[in-house]
Amino acid sequence: MTTADTADTAATPVLDARSGAHSGAGSARPRTYHVRTLGCQMNVHDSEHMAGLLENAGYRRVEDVPEAAARATDAGDGGADVVIINTCSVRENAATRLFGNLGQLAAVKRERPGMQIAVAGCLAQQMGEGIVERAPWVDVVFGTHNLDVLPALLERARHNSAAAVELEESLKVFPSTLPTRRESAYAAWVSIAVGCNNTCTFCIVPSLRGKQRDRRPGEVLAEVEAVAAQGAIEVTLLGQNVNSYGVGFGDRGAFAKLLRAAGSVEGIERVRFTSPHPAAFTDDVIEAMAETPEVMPSLHMPLQSGSDKVLRAMRRSYRSAKFLTILDDVRARMPEAAITTDIIVGFPGETEEDFQATLDVVERARFASAFTFEYSPRPGTPAADLEQVPVEVVKDRYRRLDELVRRITHEENVRQEGRVLDVLVAEGEGRRDGVTARISGRAEDNRLVHVALPEHLAADDYDGGTPRPGDMVTVRVTHGAPHHLIADSARCARRLSAEEAAANEALSAGDRIWYDDGPALFEVRRTRAGDAWQRRQVESCAVPEPDTAPVRLGLPTIRVGAPDMGGRSALGQPRSL
Repeated sequence: MTTADTADTAATPVLDARSGAHSGAGSARPRTYHVRTLGCQMNVHDSEHMAGLLENAGYRRVEDVPEAAARATDAGDGGADVVIINTCSVRENAATRLFGNLGQLAAVKRERPGMQIAVAGCLAQQMGEGIVERAPWVDVVFGTHNLDVLPALLERARHNSAAAVELEESLKVFPSTLPTRRESAYAAWVSIAVGCNNTCTFCIVPSLRGKQRDRRPGEVLAEVEAVAAQGAIEVTLLGQNVNSYGVGFGDRGAFAKLLRAAGSVEGIERVRFTSPHPAAFTDDVIEAMAETPEVMPSLHMPLQSGSDKVLRAMRRSYRSAKFLTILDDVRARMPEAAITTDIIVGFPGETEEDFQATLDVVERARFASAFTFEYSPRPGTPAADLEQVPVEVVKDRYRRLDELVRRITHEENVRQEGRVLDVLVAEGEGRRDGVTARISGRAEDNRLVHVALPEHLAADDYDGGTPRPGDMVTVRVTHGAPHHLIADSARCARRLSAEEAAANEALSAGDRIWYDDGPALFEVRRTRAGDAWQRRQVESCAVPEPDTAPVRLGLPTIRVGAPDMGGRSALGQPRSL
């Protein structure tokens, strides 16, 4: 097995997977795919591109082919003919997790003729052929810089009956130019840059994703307009370090301008972004957030450590005082902003005093939530060669930090009680909605909200007034739970009998209705995004026509040469930056 070059890939014919030629003996159904995504939002968006590439090549999502989906096993294959695992390498156990998943899939593959397994993402970029050496039943391995080759590699592996491995050292095709099958009809990721120019000593990502490359503003806005035309009303601007956007083409104020411009795109109601870096976060971004109604009052600001000594060792070019000043400035302009963060515990050399400094910053910062991690050394990073903190010390510190974060998160959620919120109804956010007669979605500040339906509405009674995913509902928060908000205002303003009250109180916190003394409130605004979601539901149940043409997504074309920020948008809206 050899690592093929790009020229070979370009010459490989791509199968129209709807021919059914490799779906099993006598089968006329299309080949199906299932993408499993591990890791960050960048991986989620990359998976959307993989899905788009496969659908353009004639594959169908396994969920849309009941005959195939019925074969699903506990191995996470979904019943598909092609299973792609999009990997992350940030955590130490990433490889263990991957090979555990691959081991489960091996048994499925033995029983499913023609099944293929592909491994993509950061761990694929890092390990390359080492994946096939440890798991020889894997058919395809490709990295972060060449998503576009996936259909060709699958066909090559079938044709040669051998694994196809292809990695590029640098980006060849900007991912945003590739076809996309977006997971959500109402919200979209829009990449503004790939790669990272920072040199954090704990992070493997820059060596796997490469140096930062910015898209031109006109291209970004053209994609925002395209997803708005599809029905999306929320976009999240995505990059490893979004507020360094523009450095590549000489405009350090480009990100603030981009926020304002994205908010002005017709049809877009909510703009979010992730993730910024505290060292590059500037006042013009805060001003753009505060002055652009469509930019949501939510901010993910990675702290990593509250100790200045540890921040220096991490090569994080800011200190705790600067970090807290940013938070103060954001809250001065947007008092109700919800700020979240990332924190690493047990970085090499961290003392108890350093850890206490982190606890002190967390107490002062009052984060709405925090993603907390035990430090894990990543081979190839400078920090991996430093003296490590004993495991038992790291675990104890993690426990103490987790307890503090949980307490503050709960207190901040309780503080939301009584607030009236506009919630964008989402799909799949509430795992127990069917049991509790609720729907779920995100508030403007990105907090998760579980919303009780009026007693006369069923969860799927869309014609009767139940909001669809993508619709907006105005409600009042009646309870702040440890990890979410509950808005049961639709059920308020009615007096319960003693028996009803007692029965309600006897239920667990998640199952009971949380009444308050306010009036009933449940106002639904049906949106274009809800319409788009409903159309997708109808289309996913439709039987495809038995033609031989490759499947096309019907997405608006995003022009790579779209006008830059000084001109007018493709929808004719002025861009004032």
